[in-house]
Amino acid sequence: METVHVPISELRLGKVISEDIFANTQYPIIFKDTVVSHEHLQVFSAFNISRAPVYKDNVKDVLVETEKEIDFVIQPEAIPTFKRVYDNSVEQFKREFKNWEAGAKVDITKARTIILPLLDMVLEDRTIIFNLNEYSNPKDYLYHHCVGTALISSVIAQKLGYDKGLTIQIAIGGLLADCGMAKIHPRIRDKKSTLTEQEFSEIYKHPIYSYNMIKDLTILKDTIKEAIFQHHERLNGSGYPKGEKIANISIFAQIIAVADVFHAMTCERIYRSKQSSFKVIEMINESEFGKFDIKVVRALIDLVADLPIGTIIELSNLERGEVMFVNKYAPTRPIIKLSITGEIFDLGKNRTFYISRIITNE
Repeated sequence: METVHVPISELRLGKVISEDIFANTQYPIIFKDTVVSHEHLQVFSAFNISRAPVYKDNVKDVLVETEKEIDFVIQPEAIPTFKRVYDNSVEQFKREFKNWEAGAKVDITKARTIILPLLDMVLEDRTIIFNLNEYSNPKDYLYHHCVGTALISSVIAQKLGYDKGLTIQIAIGGLLADCGMAKIHPRIRDKKSTLTEQEFSEIYKHPIYSYNMIKDLTILKDTIKEAIFQHHERLNGSGYPKGEKIANISIFAQIIAVADVFHAMTCERIYRSKQSSFKVIEMINESEFGKFDIKVVRALIDLVADLPIGTIIELSNLERGEVMFVNKYAPTRPIIKLSITGEIFDLGKNRTFYISRIITNE
């Protein structure tokens, strides 16, 4: 039976896929003879597929209402998990970054395409941000960091009550905040040893380079462009590139800044091992106090430390326990009942230990 390749924008529900569809995957993401549903349209979007092969003969066309009566099977491998969509987005971003290195302009449409499929998943389930550091690796850290900063920024923005449109803009701001790193020589950017004063000076210019790359994008709000320029400024004046202080730093810049620092400190890098989200949020709240807007930090604390009673956790000494009580004044340090001994353990009094991770499969 004849096959036609239909643009996804024109693909009707009920059409039947005529060939296995791959997307740099071992298994098809959608199998031959699958009847197109709303879920499949989301899969096409997530994998940035522009056309789909379908049977031309109308005999194969069926109404979506009768879809449940047709015997077809979607294999488990065909369901796009967050990890699969995330890896695809990081690869797309890496290609865009290489284009910027070669002198290409930032394509805001591609930036949206890269981040939107992930955004929907993260805004529905904010616990995904706990695992972003598991997906990153030192070699491709910069690309993971840009995507991770975008997603964490979006969750903070949602927690602060911003609407979906502005949340998307803030996420794109997080994604593009470090695009200016493409203008810094890889010898400096990827250096494993300590940077010289001159090399640090060049790194400190990357927000300026980022701003210059995005300043003419009409779709991006001016407030987000300003946030990209300011995302390394700190409220106490210790940041860069201008050393701005409290009144002159936008709230959107602070959202991206907190997301940027949180992702950077939780991920493994060439010169540092990854750290627990709970330990990092305490460091941001305590040792970095005065640098960040307290509302933004509090929003992130609430997201990370929102532990329902009964949550199973693992401590830094590898012991496991169950959350028994959460102190609202120290949410990262609940009272734990240890699994093996049954001992009640107050993390607020035992500062030597901290929660290393949440056990999600129990």
